[in-house]
Amino acid sequence: MRGGSETVKDKTQNIESTSSYKHIIEVQNLKVHYQNGTIKALDGVNASVDKGEVVVIIGPSGSGKSTLLRSLNLLEVPTSGKVLFEGIDITAKNVNINLHRQRMGMVFQQFNLFPHMTVMKNLTIAPMKLLGKSKDDAEKKAVELLTKVGLADRASSYPSQLSGGQKQRVAIARALCMNPDVMLFDEPTSALDPEMVGEVLNVMKRLAEDGMTMIVVTHEMGFAREVADRVLFMCDGLLGEEGTPEQIFTNPQSDRTKQFLQSIL
Repeated sequence: MRGGSETVKDKTQNIESTSSYKHIIEVQNLKVHYQNGTIKALDGVNASVDKGEVVVIIGPSGSGKSTLLRSLNLLEVPTSGKVLFEGIDITAKNVNINLHRQRMGMVFQQFNLFPHMTVMKNLTIAPMKLLGKSKDDAEKKAVELLTKVGLADRASSYPSQLSGGQKQRVAIARALCMNPDVMLFDEPTSALDPEMVGEVLNVMKRLAEDGMTMIVVTHEMGFAREVADRVLFMCDGLLGEEGTPEQIFTNPQSDRTKQFLQSIL
């Protein structure tokens, strides 16, 4: 994916992407300021993610980690700087961000399922409307993914009939139905009861094992240690430190990283 120079036409989205880009996602001097610059949620972040990489973002509350994640698909609009996705600057004015969002799966804290739709309908509506898939094809893919997340028997259920862990697994399956190139997770277990956290993390671990590119904001340090290829530590809107899990958790270089880890481990 990183090499080569051929240009590939995306049939479903009618946009062109090039396979010659170096990183699947790259942010350059990214800033997100509020209230005329008095609040600096992000203040000049540079980072990149390679295809197939699992990057976990950690840091104290208010550090900018969720803002960084949400900036990657412009749910947070940067004040300045660039976000490059598959070689394309998606912050440029002439870019249709909705087409690129179709290739970025997003999983939120609060699930965001449609309450009036069955699980099956939640999974098939976007592929049918946005990708032009037939009902049969969309449902076949949905069943495959529900099986993958351990919920094949819940296709006809409504969200209100599911536990929090089941809702989040449905949300993951729904994002995967769009065949994304990247999965973004914004504290996916924060709203769950403790006994339900493991079932969601296990689904995410299997995704990582399958080679999915994943960017995860989480407070689950065990997941970061076990699954991440790289850990980013955010503090005060800046990227304070990055490294492998072993480097960050056993030999952090920054005093702020050390202080944070001592407070939670």
